[in-house]
Amino acid sequence: MANYDDKKPSTSEELLAKGRKAFEKCNDAEAENRRIALEDIKFSRLNEQWPSEIAKQREMSKRPCLTINKMPAFIRQVVNDSRQNKPAIKVHPVDSGADVKTADVINGLIRNIEYTSNADVAYDTAIESSVSGGFGYWRVGMDYAFDDTFDMDITIERVSNQFSVYGDPNSTSADSSDWDVAFVVDRMPKEEYKRKYKGAKNTDGEAVCVDFDSDAWSESDTWINDEGVLIAEWWRREEVQTEIAKLSNGHTYSADDLAKNADLQVGLEAGTLEIVARRVTKTHKVTQTIMSGADVLEINEWPGRYIPIIPVYGDEIVVEGKRYFRSLIHNAKDAQRMFNYWRTTSTELVALAPRAPWIGRKGTFDSDASRWATANTENHSYLEFDGEAPQRQPLDSGPAAGALQEALNASDDMKAIIGIYDASLGARSNETSGKAIMARQREGDIATFHFIDNLSRAIRHTGRILIDLIPKVYTEERMIRVMGEDGTQRAVTINSQEPQAQLGPDGKPILDDEGNPLLAVYDLTSGKYDLTVTSGPSFTTRREEAAMQMTEFVRAFPAAAPVIGDLLAKNLDWPGADEIAKRLEKINPTNQPQIPPELQEQIEQGQEELQRLQQENEQLKTSQQANIAKVQTDAELKIRQQDLDYQIELRKLEQQKQIEALKNDGVEVEGENGEKVVKAKSEVATDGIMQGLTMLGQLISETAAQTNALISAPTELVRDQNGRPVGARKVMN
Repeated sequence: MANYDDKKPSTSEELLAKGRKAFEKCNDAEAENRRIALEDIKFSRLNEQWPSEIAKQREMSKRPCLTINKMPAFIRQVVNDSRQNKPAIKVHPVDSGADVKTADVINGLIRNIEYTSNADVAYDTAIESSVSGGFGYWRVGMDYAFDDTFDMDITIERVSNQFSVYGDPNSTSADSSDWDVAFVVDRMPKEEYKRKYKGAKNTDGEAVCVDFDSDAWSESDTWINDEGVLIAEWWRREEVQTEIAKLSNGHTYSADDLAKNADLQVGLEAGTLEIVARRVTKTHKVTQTIMSGADVLEINEWPGRYIPIIPVYGDEIVVEGKRYFRSLIHNAKDAQRMFNYWRTTSTELVALAPRAPWIGRKGTFDSDASRWATANTENHSYLEFDGEAPQRQPLDSGPAAGALQEALNASDDMKAIIGIYDASLGARSNETSGKAIMARQREGDIATFHFIDNLSRAIRHTGRILIDLIPKVYTEERMIRVMGEDGTQRAVTINSQEPQAQLGPDGKPILDDEGNPLLAVYDLTSGKYDLTVTSGPSFTTRREEAAMQMTEFVRAFPAAAPVIGDLLAKNLDWPGADEIAKRLEKINPTNQPQIPPELQEQIEQGQEELQRLQQENEQLKTSQQANIAKVQTDAELKIRQQDLDYQIELRKLEQQKQIEALKNDGVEVEGENGEKVVKAKSEVATDGIMQGLTMLGQLISETAAQTNALISAPTELVRDQNGRPVGARKVMN
């Protein structure tokens, strides 16, 4: 790698000469790439697809010159695919001085930097420039966090003009991480230059040259022309040596950081810290020099070790050590030109051909001449002629059909060259099944994936620059905002000497299981971190897909609804979805307080003992009810027996009265046929006694049968609505 600052310039004049020479080398190295990129952009985006000579000739001849531009559709296919699958930076700890929680804070800080800087616009502009012209850029900068503070924040800035950046001609890295020189230029009108720098001093303390007729501006037309003055940021990266020291606390510091840190100096003087080892290491120093064609206006030191300009390359070709960058549509320009030519030709042939040509002998069209004169432009109900009948010539569409076929061939050539076919562009093709359509779409994605992959490389290098800058910019104790993947924001105190409570998205401290606030120390100035870049759909797209899949899962497995209901609500876009998620989270079984295993075992044992006691109680109740039924039966039998004895005694008394009443003879009684019969008293008494004894025997028999039936009848338990026994009864048939 060439070093453009091998000898330190002592004056602004020497530095200016060195800068001009470096810019000339960069300009010469990129001249061809920039020329072709400009042609591709004008061709694809500005419709400049006809050679100027041919277009002028056709215009003079009043011939059609159509431009049916198919290039933007191919460009948008790749650019919009990158917008849907935005690469994301993930930071990971790599040494003992780093930890996972601090890495999460750095991840949230990087997402906040991207959010506040509108980094998505910078990424989209760069990928669109690389697809259209072969290369695009964005840059990393620094600015004050607020107007009334000295705290600095890192920014990611868009480079809208891809031709304003000149990279290192000797670079070989795909992500520009090895750049040692770069220029960012801007053309400033002369009047604005005079107004801004009139009375200003250059780095040598001399007045800035604003006399454009002086010899200082006469060296090259590059720096000044009719359009204005060229102002350039000249970025240089130099390899330097520095001493590092390892202290007894386990941390390593550079000599400059060690000298600037007052706390470390106090510790060394007090003997609480010791220098364990020293060594010399190599690092890089980056300098920004702002210059015009005649003066060096500013010199600023950059805290990082990379030039903070990140390119996104298109299709890269390296031939004999020279790098060529080409756009997506570069090789398809000839096919597009042929498509325009044949579509123009077919249009011209059809438009210029007469609609209804008629021929006939002279005088044939004399009668009804006005109608014959407009026969090819108007529809008439009839046409009259004299003499020989006129003849109609058929319309010759053969040449036009051939031109249309050639246009179709040119259209297919464009698709084959670029690698994007009808299925990828959303048009109906010969595929019929969904798998075939997806396979053809995947072919288009694979054919253009190197553009997306180059974007991922650029974002990875951006993350490398941010990881290098964060410990050097965020050095003081301060509160910063970090963002989660879902866009939730929270405030975090960094570089504090005392543990600080972690705050949630609502600004309240995060509590542990015992209700105590979680404390942490996030030191961004210590530890080593590395990064990875993941590509995929944006969080919003993934959230919508997650909600759809969760809904289908709950339909197939309804029992999962109480467990994942809060997660499903979080991924919905309803108004109040977050509030619904919070309420569902409170009743989620997985979020309920966990019972210790010992207590859980005691509860289970208590439940088993309670169940055993309940069973014994039921058995006792059943036995008691049976005894109650027996007692009730005995009581009923005793009552019946007493009643039977009473009936027998009563019957005996009645019989005795009848016997005494029938002591006299000649009593008139009723016979068998209803006739009155006179019998002796003794005979009548005898008959009454026999009849009474017969009835008494029947009564005794019936009473005995009922008693035996009651004794032998089964006993049935009477239960309430809950199935608990409440009594017993005899079941009689």
